[in-house]
Amino acid sequence: MRRILITGASRGLGRAMTDYLQRAGHSVAGCATSAVDALNDQYQTQSFSVVDVADFQQVTAWRDHLRQHWGVPELIINNAGVINASRPLWEVPAEELSRVMGVNVLGVCHILQAFLPDLIAGAGGVCVNFSSGWGRSVSPHVAPYCASKWAVEGLSRSVAAEVPGHVGVVAVNPGIIHTEMLESCFSGDAASFPQPEAWAQRAVPFLLALTAEDNSKSLDVP
Repeated sequence: MRRILITGASRGLGRAMTDYLQRAGHSVAGCATSAVDALNDQYQTQSFSVVDVADFQQVTAWRDHLRQHWGVPELIINNAGVINASRPLWEVPAEELSRVMGVNVLGVCHILQAFLPDLIAGAGGVCVNFSSGWGRSVSPHVAPYCASKWAVEGLSRSVAAEVPGHVGVVAVNPGIIHTEMLESCFSGDAASFPQPEAWAQRAVPFLLALTAEDNSKSLDVP
């Protein structure tokens, strides 16, 4: 059994990973901005909390709670993410732009700031920061999202240069999966891509196999 922390755990890829890991007997602590009661009821636990990762005070309060009631994670999966409605950059409302950057970039920073010191002081572990194909390429009408995922790639490699040898920080492109987020930009074509549950069957074993030796890599779920 491993202790695994997942952000954005209540739907999409986060929910699929949570379900897979729970069935495999791992201990999962997760956060989301909604629907955590259903997870706690299903798994008869209090390991899932309402946390907005864009708010550092909420993140640190969650960390303190987990320290007391759950422990220190061995694997952190920074999965929480949002995308802007497809439109040219100059038509993206300021609050929407701030939300994309707040969750996708600051959210990753906040989780790393809050939890890395415990990993460094303890037995170590791996931090996986979900990037995107659009973190290594670009597409029109999703400029804020592309910018946020390029930032995740750079952030991951920079922090990887700061951690000691028993800790790994890795950027991972999960691939193209049929989620609500994909529907917002691919519309009806989104249904042609794998469902999150099918994706988790190959993605979770891949993530569980990552070690500190993978530090600084930019990887793709096979």
